Amino acid sequence: MLISFCRITYCHLPFQSKWLYIGTERGNIHIVNVESFTLSGYVIMWNKAIELSTKTHPGPVVHISDNPMDEGKLLIGFECGVVVLWDLKCKKADYRYNYDEAIHSVAWHHEGKQFVCSHSDGTLTTWNVRAPAKPAQIITPHGKQPKDGKKPEPCKPILKVEYKTTRAGDPFMVLSGGLSYDTVGRRACLTVMHGKSTTVLEMDYPIVDFLTLCETPYPNDFQEPYAVVVLLERDLVLIDLGQIGYPIFENPYPLTIHESPVTCCEYFADCPAELIPALYSIGSRQKRQGYSKKEWPISGGNWGQGTQSYPEIIITGHADGSIKFWDASALMLQVLYKLKTAKVFERARGKEEKPNTDIVEEDPFAIQTLSWCPESRMLCVAGVSAHVIIYRFSKQEVTTEVVQLLEVRMQCEFSDVDSPDPGGEQTPTLPTPGASSSPQEAEPPTQPTTGSNSSDGPRDNIPCLQVRSSPLKQSPGYQVELVIQLVWVSGEPPQQITSLAINSSYGLVVFGNSNGLAVVDYLQKTLLLNMGTSELYSPSDPYQRQPHSPRKARQPSGAVCDSNDGPNTSEDRCKSPTSDAKDNSFSRSRSSSVTSIDRESREAISAFYFCESFPRKTDSLVSPCVLVGTTQGSVMMVALSLPPGGDQRLQQPVGISSCGTLARLKGGILTMALLDAAGTLLPPSYESWYDPNASDEEKEKSRKRRPASPPTSQEGQDSQFAVLCSEKQAKVVALPSQTRIYKHNITETSFVLRADVVQMAGTNCIACFCANGHIMTLSLPSLRPLLDMNYLPLTDMRIARTFCFSNMGQALYLTSSTEIQRITYSQETCDNLQEMLSELFTPVETPEAPNRGFFKGLFGGGAQSLDREDLFGETTAGKASRSLAQHIPGPGNMEGMKGAASGVVGDLARARIALDERGQKLGELEERTAAMMSSAESFSKHAHDMMLKYKDKKWYQL
Repeated sequence: MLISFCRITYCHLPFQSKWLYIGTERGNIHIVNVESFTLSGYVIMWNKAIELSTKTHPGPVVHISDNPMDEGKLLIGFECGVVVLWDLKCKKADYRYNYDEAIHSVAWHHEGKQFVCSHSDGTLTTWNVRAPAKPAQIITPHGKQPKDGKKPEPCKPILKVEYKTTRAGDPFMVLSGGLSYDTVGRRACLTVMHGKSTTVLEMDYPIVDFLTLCETPYPNDFQEPYAVVVLLERDLVLIDLGQIGYPIFENPYPLTIHESPVTCCEYFADCPAELIPALYSIGSRQKRQGYSKKEWPISGGNWGQGTQSYPEIIITGHADGSIKFWDASALMLQVLYKLKTAKVFERARGKEEKPNTDIVEEDPFAIQTLSWCPESRMLCVAGVSAHVIIYRFSKQEVTTEVVQLLEVRMQCEFSDVDSPDPGGEQTPTLPTPGASSSPQEAEPPTQPTTGSNSSDGPRDNIPCLQVRSSPLKQSPGYQVELVIQLVWVSGEPPQQITSLAINSSYGLVVFGNSNGLAVVDYLQKTLLLNMGTSELYSPSDPYQRQPHSPRKARQPSGAVCDSNDGPNTSEDRCKSPTSDAKDNSFSRSRSSSVTSIDRESREAISAFYFCESFPRKTDSLVSPCVLVGTTQGSVMMVALSLPPGGDQRLQQPVGISSCGTLARLKGGILTMALLDAAGTLLPPSYESWYDPNASDEEKEKSRKRRPASPPTSQEGQDSQFAVLCSEKQAKVVALPSQTRIYKHNITETSFVLRADVVQMAGTNCIACFCANGHIMTLSLPSLRPLLDMNYLPLTDMRIARTFCFSNMGQALYLTSSTEIQRITYSQETCDNLQEMLSELFTPVETPEAPNRGFFKGLFGGGAQSLDREDLFGETTAGKASRSLAQHIPGPGNMEGMKGAASGVVGDLARARIALDERGQKLGELEERTAAMMSSAESFSKHAHDMMLKYKDKKWYQL
């Protein structure tokens, strides 16, 4: 309904009534039937409500409520400070209450004999209904009371007040605002006054509104308040009034997803069934201090009965370093477990202690990317400060005396053309096929490993964050296994990590950035490989790149360190796997402009994929491998040589060798996967979860490595397909022959933002989201287009950063910092969408009305009811003017809503509204014309009567 020529300022719907009171900016009150949405002819005009002697307009209506004991008496509050008690039956004002300060809200006592007003100067005035001359009490809850009896200093306005009574004790008075003006910078507060005590509760965000929850909905009975619902700008808070200190209820809903901005997001559908109960049991035991012991008191609505039976988990990484696991099964979204990665590091206590080695000014613990193995529950997290943390899941609490730390020195390795090395330069040799690159065989570091951060020279071998040196108490859940940090190199900060992968079966973590890649054995806590991207190309590689950056070659190095050893020497503090080799130091000089060009032109690592495949064309047996994708479209194979299991795995080194380039695509590599000869997806091998803190017997029982597929390749036959997808195209390469069998150009005018190989309807496909808003799927292995839909153009980088696909035709992204949008491209899910919809309201039985008592019923002292239908109906009140309001019918179903919001239908709807507005104006003009004609006819009639009266009289008879 559209009210013409005025703005609605207040609405009031009495309990069990269909008549809605609407206060307007002009000071008038209209009444609407909410069932038929028709306007009653009964109107309370402002000039009739206030005293006739008042010369000024009272302002907008700021409050409307009926007397709890007499529904025929309506209390109207105007902004100027005037309150009127209006008799609805007699259509006149019974009492008028005047105060000098503007009114913001009014609240009744349940007996209907008193009411409280909140004012703009921070005062509360209590009025007796039958004593309108002056307020019975005036208090300033947060004002300083002067000793000389003068009026207290004015405070900020009290925006809302509620007055609730109890049978056994003092009433509660809850209000927002009213703080003293000297509290500059203080956060929004809610004040609870109970008896002689006044409690101020600070809120994290500004208060929008609040509502007191009571045991009874009837306003003429003792309310017995038990909680306060506070709606904040970015949160919903419930306060328990029944416990000392007024603690808040623990929120079961995911309104805290924006507690810290989301920086990365991953979606896992059809994960192991035991994961959600395990995460929930650990998360429910996390210490939550300061919460109420009672359950969440709001219980309205019902979940939809979804047909999906598979578990779904969403993992969000946040700017403060926290990671949250969410249960997203069917239609619910509930937090399961929260992990704080910042606990691993020391926090600077003040600005003077803030380290100057940070590569980001704000949020140094923010999560950049993560890799999670649901079967083994291994979690690997990369942060923006060039650090990687590896976690194991345990159900037992442990205390880690020393956090295991591995420092890695990564740098881009190119020949220096600006300043040649006077002593000559060693060309880095690539591992030959079959050779291994183990810690014992790696080249030595080119600089001493002692950290340097003095003003005399550039920073070197210093990480961006300092790992805590004190013992770390780790609660049940995810516990730190190893911390890996990239260090500064000759005054240059480490580059942020762009890709990450973990494999529990191999015990390896691989990560890469614009300098190259590194492979870490987290079982032995050693660095296995630290290699520049250009070194991955073999000398005979047709895709080999020539160095294009004026850099001097440096050999990689890594170091295993104890985080609490202090500033010791190089030999004591860090023991490098190559500490017994010679030191090859050199000097270099170059300009800052060259540095920036170099950073832009580097070929960064963009994707990893662990698999068991054929590393070389001549291989006939599968072996562990890592597929490496770069931002320039190259896909390379790295072979792994794992020692036997058991104690030998912890003692013997892992061999690594680069096998050259597998394929080359347009654009950066986004995702890779492996299929067998029948087109079935071959997931990376994994180790089943076991509790690392359990006994050895329990470990052996649960520690089982998933058997790898044992395909062999007969000569001349291919038994595997490598699926490769980049920003521009997709390819399928047969293995071990390494011949391309399928190719598809995904887009020419745009580029792919996210691509994943997913399982859907019993088959596999590639799901892609392009920057132009298209969602596409390609069949595997034939790469035939299955779906191409224009869904959502890229308007926010948050969408590009958080968009992810999962199995069963599901995907999600963050539309804002506070909202997750989940979508589906599965027809089965769309067919069941109506069954999945939830019910917002749950019908409940109306509680029994309060007992009036014998004497009240006998002498009429109880609540007086009002027949509003008889008073406001068309028979008594008449019809409202057509020019006053207009009924705008809304769409009756979801299809109508979609049609009105899209395309030509939306334009037609807007044109119709404009036409209705024009018709409304014409109707108003018609009403005015009719009124003028009626006035003219009346004047003509009076003139005619006057003429007839004096027509035959003489002049002396007048």
